[in-house]
Amino acid sequence: MVIAARPEQAEIKSVIGSKSLDYPADKLEIVVARGKHPSIQRNAAIKAATGDLIYFLDDDSVPEPQNLKRVVGHFAEPDVKMVGGPNLCPTDAPEVEQVFALVLASWLAFGPSRARYSHVGTVRETSEKELILCNLIARRQDLIELGGFDEKLYPNEENALMDELQNRGGKLLYNAQMVVHRRPRPTLKAFAKMLITYGRGRAEQFRVNPTFGSALNFVPPLFLVYLIVLPVLLAIGQPQRWLSLAPLLFYMAAVQGQALLLTLLGKPRHCVQAIPLIVLTHLLYGFGFWKGLFTTLKTAAERPPMEVIIERIPVE
Repeated sequence: MVIAARPEQAEIKSVIGSKSLDYPADKLEIVVARGKHPSIQRNAAIKAATGDLIYFLDDDSVPEPQNLKRVVGHFAEPDVKMVGGPNLCPTDAPEVEQVFALVLASWLAFGPSRARYSHVGTVRETSEKELILCNLIARRQDLIELGGFDEKLYPNEENALMDELQNRGGKLLYNAQMVVHRRPRPTLKAFAKMLITYGRGRAEQFRVNPTFGSALNFVPPLFLVYLIVLPVLLAIGQPQRWLSLAPLLFYMAAVQGQALLLTLLGKPRHCVQAIPLIVLTHLLYGFGFWKGLFTTLKTAAERPPMEVIIERIPVE
């Protein structure tokens, strides 16, 4: 297991969870990389690790005990390079976090990426859209050959790497039964900041590694532009000006449809609370995307040195 943690962090939930994995202890190692830049930390941990497979967990990811037994067999096929699954909100999480989890698992808010936050299907070949680094297993040798994660990127460093693996003919698998439990952001402010960061990260990834798979991610930023110019369009004195409302009316209908579908996933009051947050998701993600198109991406040579402390945790 490779886990990125903060320098001062005392309790690391994923370390505790890793010790409960139902797998021979002599075949496990837990490598904690402490620092202030997760991409740099994980690259250092990859070099320090000794196993053939690396299980990436965030510091707050709690894996289910059967995870490794459920997925290690997938790597018997040489073309399989990465396997991942969803991170689910614990059932005992506060109500506001359960609402955030409902938003993350909704199709209208996150499209195919909702598979990162809910059980979707069973086992299948997939793309970076459905996998997430807080619950991901990869072949160490492939990571070494590709030079690890692009340290200019955070987040979305794993997405660019997965695209490159597929470009080289590798397979990515999604296994809905490979589950970690992880709480969403605790406050609306933190949730909003996360959405902006996700948008920024996707735009930065597109700049470094443009692919057709990112086309869907342009919808929220373009929708945001549409909303900004809509008053101008309505003010233009042309008979067809009301046609400019068509996209907004279509969007409102889609939101209502998603509201009905959400009733199958959560409690009614959670669904009501989730609807405005889905709209907020598009707006903040779109804002973050535009921001990410113009940020300065620094290479390792352009940044001051960042210390990474490697800790090997005994598996009892």
